[in-house]
Amino acid sequence: MCRNELNCHQMNFTMATPKNIRGKEVIKYHNDGTIWAKGKMIENQPDGYWEWFRKNGVIMPSGYFDKGKQIGEWTTYDKEGKVYKVTKMKEKK
Repeated sequence: MCRNELNCHQMNFTMATPKNIRGKEVIKYHNDGTIWAKGKMIENQPDGYWEWFRKNGVIMPSGYFDKGKQIGEWTTYDKEGKVYKVTKMKEKK
């Protein structure tokens, strides 16, 4: 069972994104046409700032990627869009 909307989606960025998108903003949609996620892709991987949204448009998590890996601080928001928590990603060596 899904714990939140983000866990209910598959985050497979490479299958759904054309290979010719390099460093350009990508917008992904819920089945009803509302924005689910947006950010930039470089070499077929999320890179830079990304954010996800609930179907009602309220932001869920947001944070930065470096070549497909989560980096820095990631912010999780509650159902009203207020900051719920901030998580610092550990650097993987």
